[in-house]
Amino acid sequence: MNEVINAIKTRRSIRAFSDKEVPLELINEIVDAGTYAASGRGYQSAIIIAVTDKATRDSLSEQNRKIGGWAEGFDPFYGAPAVLIVLADKSRPTYVYDGSLVMGDLMLAAHSLGLGSCWIHRAKEEFETEQGKKFLKDLGIEGDYEGIGHCVIGYYDGELPAPAPRKGNRVFYNPNPRY
Repeated sequence: MNEVINAIKTRRSIRAFSDKEVPLELINEIVDAGTYAASGRGYQSAIIIAVTDKATRDSLSEQNRKIGGWAEGFDPFYGAPAVLIVLADKSRPTYVYDGSLVMGDLMLAAHSLGLGSCWIHRAKEEFETEQGKKFLKDLGIEGDYEGIGHCVIGYYDGELPAPAPRKGNRVFYNPNPRY
């Protein structure tokens, strides 16, 4: 089977990570892959913030936990040591799709390198808060960005989950194909 198709079919969302640090070289490779995601009219307006220091990662996790309404002590990042935040420029009409494609590429790249990943939501709400806006400002990020997602990455703790059976009635063909 083609290696890209194999990666698409075997990637799973991981919700249990070991505390083993991800080498910066792998993070850079994943981030670079994300910059190649398709985007509307080729504008490449989505941005990626790589968070690898524990204090910042833990602060983001705690803010995400509060937004999600979970009990104190819950980690919505499932112990992943690195977080890749995707934001997209709201002035682009395709910004949500563009950022979503970046998220997909990040997850596939992580899987292809033997790492687990999971798309964690609530980035939109997180970067609408004063704390989130300050975080962006402190990084020198200006503009009207919307949080698309957090791609948490790391080495999975345990086995790669088995795929769920594919549901039927999801693919339809034109009744009068030309071939």
